[in-house]
Amino acid sequence: MSSVLYDVPGPKAIVRNRILGVLTIVVVLAIVGFFVWRLADTGQFTAQKWSAFTYTNVWTSILNATLATLAAFAAAAVGALVLGFVLAIGRLSNHKWVRWPFTAVIEVFRAIPVLVFMFLLYYGFPVIGIRMEPYWAVVIALVCYNGSVLAEVIRAGVESLPSGQAEAGYAVGLRKAGVMRLILLPQAIRAMMPVIIAQLVVTLKDTALGFIITYPELLFYAKYIGAQPSVGSPIIPATIIVGAIYIALCLILSFVATLVEKRLRRSPRGDVAAPVQPLQQGATDTSLIVAQRGGSAI
Repeated sequence: MSSVLYDVPGPKAIVRNRILGVLTIVVVLAIVGFFVWRLADTGQFTAQKWSAFTYTNVWTSILNATLATLAAFAAAAVGALVLGFVLAIGRLSNHKWVRWPFTAVIEVFRAIPVLVFMFLLYYGFPVIGIRMEPYWAVVIALVCYNGSVLAEVIRAGVESLPSGQAEAGYAVGLRKAGVMRLILLPQAIRAMMPVIIAQLVVTLKDTALGFIITYPELLFYAKYIGAQPSVGSPIIPATIIVGAIYIALCLILSFVATLVEKRLRRSPRGDVAAPVQPLQQGATDTSLIVAQRGGSAI
């Protein structure tokens, strides 16, 4: 049996696919085993390398670095969402004098790499007499870049909706702002929620770029503790621990986002419709019919 998009594999194809699957698993396990063997061979799993993480002060510093990462991410995520909505609404304007400047801002912000943006804010602005803390350089760079990306995501979500959605809003007397706020944006956000969450995960991971401008986040502390010869320079153990923390944070964010997405996609409970009463003799007015059916006249 076959379909237009996919042909069911025959016996030879099934055997070939199984062989390729087994070979892929073997290759992946061989690569992972090689790295584990190299780590063990170079002494990265010895007690000396991990002794630094038996001290309370080290874990306290890791906790502070984690909080610094979350602080930058929280501010950047909120700012990016707000900026994304503002830029998307401006990008969708019917007036060229509004749409073109917003489009230019989006394209410029998307074109500048986040790291270059951080360098410009932290090292470039002092040249013109503006000094900025590492925290604000990280947050502003993340807000500008991710906000511009989210603006395009929201715009694409709005434009992907059927044109009848907006026309129905205009038909009942809504203006452009009301149609956008009450009809288009809620549907676009629900449709684009997976992409929005994926971009927020990218925002969380991009906070690691702040270590280059001395922002004391997780990667900055991992580099610091890994360069201490007094504890055996545990750069690999520190990287493993910090990487595990990043993975845990991203998984938590994805889990929370999945719950939010399910809640948004859940159909709201409607009230039980009242039974239709028989019309009185001679009652043919449209408003009376609509009223008896529990609706409202347009």
